Amino acid sequence: MNKGKGTMNKVLSQIFTHMADLYRINGVAYKPAAYERASKILAGLAYDAGDLYKKEGLGGIKKLSGIGERTAVKIEEYIKKKKISAYEELKEKTALREIITTYFRSKDISLEKLKRDAKKEKIIYARHVASAKQLLELAGSAHDAKKAIATISAWASSRGLDYTLETVSKRWLELDTLKPKEKVRKAFYKGDPMVWSQQKKKWYVIKDGEWLEFADTEDKIKFVEE
Repeated sequence: MNKGKGTMNKVLSQIFTHMADLYRINGVAYKPAAYERASKILAGLAYDAGDLYKKEGLGGIKKLSGIGERTAVKIEEYIKKKKISAYEELKEKTALREIITTYFRSKDISLEKLKRDAKKEKIIYARHVASAKQLLELAGSAHDAKKAIATISAWASSRGLDYTLETVSKRWLELDTLKPKEKVRKAFYKGDPMVWSQQKKKWYVIKDGEWLEFADTEDKIKFVEE
């Protein structure tokens, strides 16, 4: 098996990465690093963790360097039940905070800055709980709420618009139609705008309202995305 390509490894790695983030959002000091380490170990395995469990059971999982006993038990639980109860409970417990954190991350405010500012009473989770609850009710899960935030962020940011958590809820029924604004590639020659004539297959420079046929080489054209 190719290194790190096992389906079981990939799923477990993603789960543990998410658990690390959720514990970090909850302010738990030591667990994030442990789960991130487990995630990297599973992603780097040269064989599938499920195959290892079939051959050697829980003991085989425990033998993996860097995997603690509690993490090994969670891996066993997923292999047997296709879910980890502690993970499901953590997602439910952290749903509102995760939605709020995702919103601030979409505005380039990191979790660390969010916590620093919250302590200074500049940004407080409590101020956004009602909006997060409304969005969670609409979305049905933090996962889908995060996808909705990403959609609104891309749509608004491409237009230079601001947005809030309330914006996501208010635009809920429009999410499928909200697309990022396509960037327009414009051409300039020495600061003057240019136009391409499809009919004549020529570039023209617009200078003082006049269309002048472009006579220089195309490497002198400057393209700008707006």
